[in-house]
Amino acid sequence: MIKPGDRGDVVTVVTNTLHRLGLISAPTDTFTSEVADAVRAFQQSRGLSVTGEIDNGTHAAIEEARWKLGDRTLKVESPLMRGDDVATLQSRLIEMGFNPGRVDGFYGPLTEKSVQEFQKSVGVKIDGICGPGTVISLMRLMRTVTGGAPALLRDQAHREKRGPALADKVIVLDPSSRSDISDLTFDLAQKIEGRLIALGVSVFLTRSATSAPTPQERIAFANNTDADLVISLSADSYQNEKASGLATYFYGSELHGIHSVVGEKFATIVQRELIARTDLLNTRTHAKTWDLLRLTKAPTVLLEIGYISNPKDASRLADPNFRDVIAEGLVVAIQRMYLSAEEDAKTGTLRIEDLRKAGIRS
Repeated sequence: MIKPGDRGDVVTVVTNTLHRLGLISAPTDTFTSEVADAVRAFQQSRGLSVTGEIDNGTHAAIEEARWKLGDRTLKVESPLMRGDDVATLQSRLIEMGFNPGRVDGFYGPLTEKSVQEFQKSVGVKIDGICGPGTVISLMRLMRTVTGGAPALLRDQAHREKRGPALADKVIVLDPSSRSDISDLTFDLAQKIEGRLIALGVSVFLTRSATSAPTPQERIAFANNTDADLVISLSADSYQNEKASGLATYFYGSELHGIHSVVGEKFATIVQRELIARTDLLNTRTHAKTWDLLRLTKAPTVLLEIGYISNPKDASRLADPNFRDVIAEGLVVAIQRMYLSAEEDAKTGTLRIEDLRKAGIRS
């Protein structure tokens, strides 16, 4: 953690990048108040938690921000190359109709394949390496080609192919293992799991009642399941006990103009459904670039179900009946993702019994 008052070479490297981004007037080896303000602005622009301090996630994002498309040759390496230049490349390939997968800033096999397809289409050497010749060809075509929304169309086609039934869906539930809420989130996950299994859904939990996998292990687990949806369950905490409310988070970056279409849709549905069923304060949905949201292949949503530091929210979360309400609302929100418009119902009114009538199971 790098914070105000710290000094050294790491601060110099960080402030060099912040200077190149136009966020501070000049590089420095001291973490001043100006640097803290610049870090907050950077965190806000990147969909990170705004603290003014540099934790591991912020430091990694600042490292990625060093690179602009054309600064270096991009190719598949181990570990994978990552940076803003990769994200820009992925965004532009998508705009032109190619499919490098999610805009995650990692130069992996899918991005390499997409580059090869682009190279073949423009008649340059087909090697999957994004060097000067490929970048120049990309820039030239970007002036004349305007893309639609191929990523959105692919997401819609995938949902339509899978159909409206829940019986063939795979859902991963990721209950937080933070010590102050681990029991609550695991119990909630089990309540959701039982309801989904009864509807024919394949359900996986990222942890047991006693285990505490790392964020990287949770991401790897979810990616190995070929999930349709990943739901991470948590409760927030803040030094001021007045902070309260329910918020949902999905993957998105204003900087690169991208977001998870399905993730945003589900975040909106579940936020409305749970607010309609509870007395929790609505603190809305938010696009973030946290690794759990960015690196998990399936659409992923993180739910912060109240604040454990708020007496009222904590009391509600401690009530098993309240957790039943949350579980019911979440299951209904999942089905709303796949119902056609004529089968849908007013938010907060659909019951699990209604789902069976919508043809969930044969």
